[in-house]
Amino acid sequence: MMQPVLAERLGEVPCVALLGPRQVGKTTLALAIGKSRASQYLDLESPSDLAKLQEAELYFSGHADKLVIVDEIQRRPDLFPILRGLIDRARRKGSAAGRFLLLGSASGDLLRQSGESLAGRISYLEMTPLRLAETGPQHLEELWQRGGFPESYTAHTTAASMRWRHDFILTSLERDLPRFGTRIPLETQRRLWTMLAHRHGELHNAATLAQALDLDGKTIARYVDMLVDLMLLRRLSPWHANIGKRLVKSPKLYLRDSGLLHALLGIPDHEALLGHPVLGASWEGWAVEQIASALPSGASLSFFRTAAGAEVDLVIDFADSRRYVVEIKHTTRPSLSRGFVSAVSDLAPTHRWFVYRGEETFSLGHETTAISVAEAASRLAAPATRSVA
Repeated sequence: MMQPVLAERLGEVPCVALLGPRQVGKTTLALAIGKSRASQYLDLESPSDLAKLQEAELYFSGHADKLVIVDEIQRRPDLFPILRGLIDRARRKGSAAGRFLLLGSASGDLLRQSGESLAGRISYLEMTPLRLAETGPQHLEELWQRGGFPESYTAHTTAASMRWRHDFILTSLERDLPRFGTRIPLETQRRLWTMLAHRHGELHNAATLAQALDLDGKTIARYVDMLVDLMLLRRLSPWHANIGKRLVKSPKLYLRDSGLLHALLGIPDHEALLGHPVLGASWEGWAVEQIASALPSGASLSFFRTAAGAEVDLVIDFADSRRYVVEIKHTTRPSLSRGFVSAVSDLAPTHRWFVYRGEETFSLGHETTAISVAEAASRLAAPATRSVA
């Protein structure tokens, strides 16, 4: 599903950055694109490929007639000014598109570093783990339980899927995160991840985490920022406006992959999930990710909560002034809460949805529609796009 989107974007701009967490399939997709045209692939985790870039400008100039794919680009931010010069040189010669494809797993750093040098020359695409739109609604339970990382989702057994997720977590803690400057001991990191899993979908309180782990609040804040940049954690901001009511100001945190959430909490299968206290929060976070991954560029996500208890799980604002308010509950019998009805009167939405566990679409009254996750994501999706907002 992503391949035609990426191919189209490469036909429009000189440089495309494909962002996504490790093991999500970025390299596989890039190599598939590379087979359709003259291309050169470099992996910056490979010493031999790194050595080729000792004279980077000379190397890239020698492959000016190819699409150059650079994997793990965040390891060499010094390359961005060089790419800018090469792109501008090619533009003057009449070659404007499809010059570089950059793969990265740290969105915050990559967006900042590339934006400074390649403004107007680069387009960004996010590659998420597998979505319901890609697996089909008939595989909802399996996708929700195992998560969307391809090797976890396609594992031959539930036990093999769980082993893969535990190995992914261990690799992230031992190898990936230290590269981004973390100085927290391994066991403390593991405890922090587990605490974040237990607080999945709750308001973020750095002070509580810091006290429990005997760390300072700034350290917790840096670590959370890092997990957000690595696209492993979603920080959902509260909706703000001057409406004369006290609004919650803390963000909510969700582990972006439900499979990793279940692995951290020791939930082996769907039957165990149904009896676990995290059931509702897990469903909410999973639904948020399905919806978020379907949104077009320019749409913004937030949640709404007042001190008096009015609350909406998701507020989606579009550039064309449409506003969707979305309640998300793991239930087959949706009903509107007083808090939701109160919040809707403050938000003045154009659309009101209740995303539930069933498959049918029907009216709940109060101009609100009960709708499945699959149908909600389908209606919100823009044609062939998964851009980073």
